[in-house]
Amino acid sequence: TPRLFPNSTATPRAKRKSNCRKPRPLSCSAATSPSPSASPTTTAGAAKAGSWRDLCGLNAWVVGDYYRLVSAVNALEPPLRRLSDEQLKGKTEEFRARLGRGETLADVQAEAFSVVREAARRTLGMRHFDVQIIGGAVLHDGCIAEMKTGEGKTLVSTLAAYLNALTGDGVHVVTVNDYLAQRDAEWMGRVHRFLGLTVGLIQAGMKSDERRANYMCDITYTNNSELGFDYLRDNLSRKKEQLVMRWPRPFHFSIVDEVDSVLIDEGRNPLLISGEDNREAARYPVAAKVADLLIEGAHYTVELKGNNIDLTEDGVTYAEMILGTNDLWDENDPWARFVTNALKAKEFYRRDVQYIVRNGKALIINELTGRVEPKRRWSDGIHQAVEAKEGLKIQADSVIVAQITYQSLFKLYPKLSGMTGTAKTEEKEFLKMFKMPVIEVPTNLPNIRVDLPIQAFATLRGKWQYVREEVESMFQLGRPVLVGTTSVESSEYLSDLLKSRNIPHNVLNARPKYAAREAEIIAQAGRKHAITISTNMAGRGTDIILGGNPKMLAKEIVEDNVLPFLSHDTPDVETEGESTSHKGLSKIKLGPSSLALLAKAAIMAKYVHKSESNEWSFQKAKSAVMESIEMSNTIGLEKLQERVAEVTEMYPLCDAIALAYATVLKDCEIHCFDEGAEVKTLGGLHVIGTSLHESRRIDNQLRGRAGRQGDPGSTRFMVSLQDEMFRKFNLDTEWAVRLISRITDGEDIAIESNAVVKQLLGLQINAEKYYFGIRKNLVEFDEVLEVQRKHIYSLRQVILSGDSESCSEQIFQYMQAVVDEIILGNVDPQKPPKTWDLAKLLDELASLGGNLLTGNKPKYIVNSCSYAVNSSDFEILCRNIQGDPRGRPTIIT
Repeated sequence: TPRLFPNSTATPRAKRKSNCRKPRPLSCSAATSPSPSASPTTTAGAAKAGSWRDLCGLNAWVVGDYYRLVSAVNALEPPLRRLSDEQLKGKTEEFRARLGRGETLADVQAEAFSVVREAARRTLGMRHFDVQIIGGAVLHDGCIAEMKTGEGKTLVSTLAAYLNALTGDGVHVVTVNDYLAQRDAEWMGRVHRFLGLTVGLIQAGMKSDERRANYMCDITYTNNSELGFDYLRDNLSRKKEQLVMRWPRPFHFSIVDEVDSVLIDEGRNPLLISGEDNREAARYPVAAKVADLLIEGAHYTVELKGNNIDLTEDGVTYAEMILGTNDLWDENDPWARFVTNALKAKEFYRRDVQYIVRNGKALIINELTGRVEPKRRWSDGIHQAVEAKEGLKIQADSVIVAQITYQSLFKLYPKLSGMTGTAKTEEKEFLKMFKMPVIEVPTNLPNIRVDLPIQAFATLRGKWQYVREEVESMFQLGRPVLVGTTSVESSEYLSDLLKSRNIPHNVLNARPKYAAREAEIIAQAGRKHAITISTNMAGRGTDIILGGNPKMLAKEIVEDNVLPFLSHDTPDVETEGESTSHKGLSKIKLGPSSLALLAKAAIMAKYVHKSESNEWSFQKAKSAVMESIEMSNTIGLEKLQERVAEVTEMYPLCDAIALAYATVLKDCEIHCFDEGAEVKTLGGLHVIGTSLHESRRIDNQLRGRAGRQGDPGSTRFMVSLQDEMFRKFNLDTEWAVRLISRITDGEDIAIESNAVVKQLLGLQINAEKYYFGIRKNLVEFDEVLEVQRKHIYSLRQVILSGDSESCSEQIFQYMQAVVDEIILGNVDPQKPPKTWDLAKLLDELASLGGNLLTGNKPKYIVNSCSYAVNSSDFEILCRNIQGDPRGRPTIIT
């Protein structure tokens, strides 16, 4: 059984003699050993105190309770191993039959988990650890499982997904992007397909028929934005045939991967479907020129925290003079909105920070993930203002047709769960918004990562200088380094600094030439001497394995040897990316059999290329190689050798590539294992953060790249008082600079003062509270829309999917409600009929009736009603109505 409290052996750091010092190289002993000044007694006491604190926590008791389920699953493992593949697959129908007879999911949970564990062992060669069984149970219970980086969250999801898919109502596994959704559907989907379940995948660009078929599968992998837009599009559909989700109940159970990113980080941005409005497009370039002429301080003031711009009186006068108008807010000639947006684009939206320009378009960079979001546009005219600032073609203004927040979307699931490595800091928000507790799942091995103290600098220059020096010292030691930056701009600035020192490195940011090679860059980020500069792209969904990822390295070797013979096309850097740098890395030694099979695959590729009448495109050639690699992962080595040895009329290109990959993979595994052991002795991966983010979770994600699965590692954050977050939240930088100047001899010297660090971390917590308020206000606003949205969307679905009789009944109910509202607004049953305003009542009904009440008809009805009101029979009728407990005055009409 794994240790429940892996962090209980942490030792206190020795007290430093000085608060300021230069960074020193971190050797293995520095990264993994306690300080010599910490006595064994003190260390043991700290460990014991930490253990008792953990033991008394609620989380420990909850996790301890799950170990009963683990014991039951482990007891079922030996008999399941004796089953044949067909017998194991037959368990799925057995479970469904038991559920049909009235048993619950809780009754079959232990058996189902054990079946999935055995299926994963047979198909993937991966057996769920005990702590992963706990993670699966947490997900099934509708909670958030917090699991550290590298603990196998992807594999954990198979347990809860399989169990809940047995009901036949559909399960959604939601990831943060298309790449992860496809990877998980292909990788984990092998387990589900082996057990007889159907697996679907939703990707951008799919047609309605494909989407409909994939949503009808037992388990569907998708990303959060595709799921949300499919829901909105379905509720804008005019025909039943256009619906793609499982109506009338499209939502049953969802597992949200990186749940904090989806529900917290993306919670500020509602999903919008918009139409186009081109009427004001010509005003944006003019407003951009006006903004260039206005001066901050004299003509307008800037409020960074709320991204607000306020024109001064001089600014208003100057802008009106330039535009030749008497009033910027004139309804017939409105300029205020355009000038304000142009100033916001000038001050708040920076190229290579908030957006990049590609193919004549301004594309948004998600500040939290570092990825480009080509389908997203800023609303309220901001995107058009940015396009005007950059001199691009102005796209049409957006008119919102449908919208929903991620919070409201995922509340539609009767049962919701999530998994992430960083959620505990936001547990209160998850409980308040979604009624989802966060359960910390223990690690399989103790975490021995060392988090070094934050270093603060007065200036940006000093910070970047120290970052460069620390990277250089790590490179000389041979330790791999991951440097986290907050923008494309800062990642490329640091890249230039390293180039000036001839330090080989790779860059990973939102630019296409880097982003397209994301998987390859991350695959070798844990190799000896590897230096990787990355935005937040390296923080989600990828593991950095010490020594390198053998599968990705083998794939790269096969592609390098085969693709040039299959296609002579030059790969497009925009889509395929720039080749990954291998400078400074050790060369992988391939055995004679690997070299021979690579040569054979290259000869066959050359023959196929010559025999084909049409030239292969680079994309087609790459797809063929990918299919071969996927086949190699599915079929065993012996089977591949048999297929290649068979005499066939056609050259077995795919089989040859698959066999070459399988053989090269073995060599890569040996190389990566040996190099990984060497990197561990050096101290493991060293992570450097170059700025505090607006949330502690984002910083913890970066820290979590080091020390995965019990590996050694270390982290260090270096921040400057000139960083954007501190300026945005009005830190008294002058006070901090004066304090640093007193402690140090210069502004460019690092300081680890507790007073400064405490002030900075307090500011970060204030930033979290501020953005929580924004999300809370957005949710409260959306709750008002939610009432109307539910009524309208449910009525639409009844009309689309129901028969004519039910549709007529729904319409008559709404007609009755409208008429009741009009009459109750003009007729008071408690007052005499003579006081009723019949003329106004008829006017409102006439406005609804259209052509039904035209000409002299309303006048005739009013006269008739007036005569009836004055009659004695009408008084008696009214008294009877007033006695009716329902009080329905529509009988009068």
